[in-house]
Amino acid sequence: MKTELFDYALPEECIAVRPPAARDGARMLVLDGPRLEHWKITDLPELLPERALVVVNATRVRRARLFGERQPGGGRVELLFLEPVPHVPVRQGVERWRALGRANRPLTPGTQIDAAGLAVEVVARTADGVLELEVRAPSTVEAVLEERGHVPLPPYLGRRDEPEDVERYQTVYAERTGSVAAPTAGLHLSQRLLERLASRGIELGRLELRVGLGTFRPVSALDLDDHDMHAEAFEIPEALAQAVARARAREAPVIAIGTTVVRALESAADPDAPGCVRAFSGETRLLIQPGYRFRVVDALLTNFHQPRSTLLALVAAFAGYEPTMRAYEEALRVGYRFLSYGDAMWLPRRQA
Repeated sequence: MKTELFDYALPEECIAVRPPAARDGARMLVLDGPRLEHWKITDLPELLPERALVVVNATRVRRARLFGERQPGGGRVELLFLEPVPHVPVRQGVERWRALGRANRPLTPGTQIDAAGLAVEVVARTADGVLELEVRAPSTVEAVLEERGHVPLPPYLGRRDEPEDVERYQTVYAERTGSVAAPTAGLHLSQRLLERLASRGIELGRLELRVGLGTFRPVSALDLDDHDMHAEAFEIPEALAQAVARARAREAPVIAIGTTVVRALESAADPDAPGCVRAFSGETRLLIQPGYRFRVVDALLTNFHQPRSTLLALVAAFAGYEPTMRAYEEALRVGYRFLSYGDAMWLPRRQA
């Protein structure tokens, strides 16, 4: 499908630079076929059938941004730690990491950096600018990042992280650290809201998809079919696979909180058991656009996404292209807040 079909004008003033005062205080646009209604996140429990299965992404966001200086001689450097290099063992306190870097001069192999107590050396740089680093830490790199790192807010927010972001750019159910961006639909779910869901007999299932920077990468291809979709690691535990099977047995819907949950569930769909998933650990490069046949997810809570993005294409596949673009036009007209800290949409899946 042509990428330009997912373009729209997003005024800067419509981007939510900070979260709402209350975690569950956002607005929610309900798009159900031709119907558009204006609700609130706190109304969500009333929209969900009793005994539904709600699936969340329990990944935890790494405080991945560090500031430092080039050694010797100084010169400010900013590093964004993406992930440890897999299958490279820690040796004598040295870890190997992938990162992005910014400085006034290129960070080439051999560059030495002092970053918040980490002794860093650039050992390689890929064609797309990803650095491979050898890092010496007083304990572990993860421990230093947790203590001294900055929250990696998306660049479109146009600001540095602030103390409230440590809590608010993290879901209340986050578990294992591994993402450099939040699964933002989950930011709306307060503990109070989860308790209300549980009181209605709604089951909560958890998976993990480690959100990478590819989530924010713009689509440069003229056609989505030509887009090089980024890979993201995910894990479907056996407990969730069983929960989905139980939901199917009681004819209850499977509801995804966020596009990352959709990608994970659809990537793990069981070909031998319609509507179910297999326990799985690996990577997905699944690109969902109009024409895709959903196999697992029945309804979706999601935020408003950037123009020309694979996330917007996924929403259009789920709810229909024309209804989705009409909903975005309405949201802009009445002043909804967009992107990571913004308002939400509720989407039952369009029936084929």
